[in-house]
This record gives sequence, structure tokens and C-alpha cells, in this order.
Amino acid sequence: MQHEPLATAKDPRWQRVLARDAGADGRFVYAVRTTGVYCRPSCPARRAKPENVGFFPDPAAAEAAGFRPCRRCNPRGAGLAEANAALVTAACRLIEAAETPPSLDALAEAAGLSRFHFHRLFKAQTGLTPREYAGAHRAGRLRARLEDGDSVTGALYEAGFNSNSRFYETAGALLGMAPSAYRKGGAGAEIRFALAQCALGALLVAQSRQGICAIALGDTPEALLRDFQDRFPAAQLIGGDAEFEAVVARVVGFVEAPGIGLDLPLDIRGTAFQQRVWQALRQIPPGSTASYAEIAARIGAPAATRAVAQACGANRLAVAIPCHRVVRSDGGLSGYRWGVARKQALLDREAQG
Repeated sequence: MQHEPLATAKDPRWQRVLARDAGADGRFVYAVRTTGVYCRPSCPARRAKPENVGFFPDPAAAEAAGFRPCRRCNPRGAGLAEANAALVTAACRLIEAAETPPSLDALAEAAGLSRFHFHRLFKAQTGLTPREYAGAHRAGRLRARLEDGDSVTGALYEAGFNSNSRFYETAGALLGMAPSAYRKGGAGAEIRFALAQCALGALLVAQSRQGICAIALGDTPEALLRDFQDRFPAAQLIGGDAEFEAVVARVVGFVEAPGIGLDLPLDIRGTAFQQRVWQALRQIPPGSTASYAEIAARIGAPAATRAVAQACGANRLAVAIPCHRVVRSDGGLSGYRWGVARKQALLDREAQG
């Protein structure tokens, strides 16, 4: 083990220690002669003087030299990233199993962290606050209960809503319509729609009272219509009249040339996290792309790359919410709700201006 301060300060591993770089965990450990303890590079403990620090390739080498593992960073155990992921996963399971959303204090106590540290860690890992995660989970439970035929009152309490007023304040955003209508397959809901053809194949455009609620691409009009009808079998689907055909024509023009923009109201429904992702997608200029990891970073959730990909897959407004502009970190194309070939075609059109 070296003790020369100049040699330690010049060692690139010392800079990783000073930066508490979790990416260096598992590559080496550092030991402190004055305490007899060795740590992982990301250890949050106060830094020792460089003249008291030495490096070892692994815990076994440090222990063979007489050092003991740090209790704070547990260098023999799981890495900090893995440990944090496990804590957040456990908190998610607590939220999902609870009849009513646990308080932030209760979740932080279960994780053994302070309120502030737990809240920041949970949001970094999932892209959502604990409260938003609980809300998204309740929304999923609510939809499942209503689709299973539960009464609205029974469904709202089973989903964890503890008051009618609180539930009905958010029902529209969660379901896109009145709960009773959702339970009956969209009964009473009025949705205008039309089918058209564009250079990318068949196109379905649908509009609720709030705005355009679906832009779907496919191989055949029949398949698009069948999928749309399956979502709300009891809704009142109204074929496009002359006025709505003009709206559809504008959408067709937009799909053909996304750079022109779409100046129409959109009915965008999704969880809090999905809304954040979709808003970030709408800020990607035509002709540009971003990776899933870059979008995760832009919304303040760098660890939520997979959740960003899932939000892209949940998008029902093709081109208007440009999930086709999101690519893998190596620039390659990944899955696209309406087919990778259409994704490539859209990117090619935008690259040509």
C-alpha cells in the first residue's frame, strides 16, 4: 500500500474517490491507514488525507493487508446503485400493497433514509415522486376494477380513493371520461372519427370533446377501426362529417410533412410520468433525435430509461407526440407502436426538410 501523498494525488483512482464515482465501484477499493478501514469509491464518508490512502484491486486484497470493511458503504455487499434500486423497488411494493398510499415519512422510515434523501432517490430511480407513483398505481387499479364490472363506488374505494369528491376531481384525467361511462365501455361518450390513407398506410383520427385523442397508423383501415372499437365498445362513435374531414385532412398533411406542425387541440391522457415524457418529446425539433437516456435526463429522472421507453409505447397520438424521434443510445432504431419501418420513414422525411 502506498502512502506518498503526491503519488496518491496523481493516481486517477483518487479522482474517482474524490468524485464519489459510483461507476468505479467494483473496480477497486481504497483503504485509510489511520482508521484501518477500506471503502468503495462512492463511499459518502468524509475524505481522508491522500497520504493516508492506498488502493487495492478488491476487498480480499484489502482484508489480506489487515483492513476491515467500512460499515457505511459496505464494500463487500451490493453496489450503491444496486442497493438504491432495491430500496426503491421495496418502496414501490409497499405502495402497491397498501390500501391507501403510505405517507412519505412511513416510506422513508421503511427504507432507513431521511425524508429528503428518500424522496430524491425515489424520483431519480422512477421519474416520479412517491405520491405520483401511488396515483399512477391507483389509476391502473381503478381501470382494472371498472373493466371487471365493479360499481363505480366499489372501484374507487378498492383503488385507494378515500373520498368521492377527491376521486371525481381527478376521474376525467385518469379515464378520459366519466367513470360510469368507462365502466360501460365508453357508454355515453361521443367520439368522432374518420379513416384515411396517407403515404405511411392507413390512418385513423379520433376526436373527443377535448381535442384529438387518437392518431393511429396501420396496414389496413379495418384493423385500425377494430382496435379503436375494442377500446370503447359502447361509446358513440360518429363517422366524420364534412367539418371533421377537414380536420382529418390537416392531420394527413401533418403526417406527410411533420415539420409544418399541427395547430389542433390535443386530448392527451396519461399518468404524471407519461405526461412529462410526452412533453419532452414534443420539444424535440423535426429532423432531430434523442435517446431514451437523454429524455430521462431531461425530465430529471436519469435512472428511468426503461420507464421512458414504456411511456413512448403508450403514446396514442402518432407524430403529434413524436415518439418516432427517440432512438437507442447507439443511434439505432428500437420498437415503435406503428412499426419500425414507419419510424424510419418519418425520420427520413424530417431529415429531408
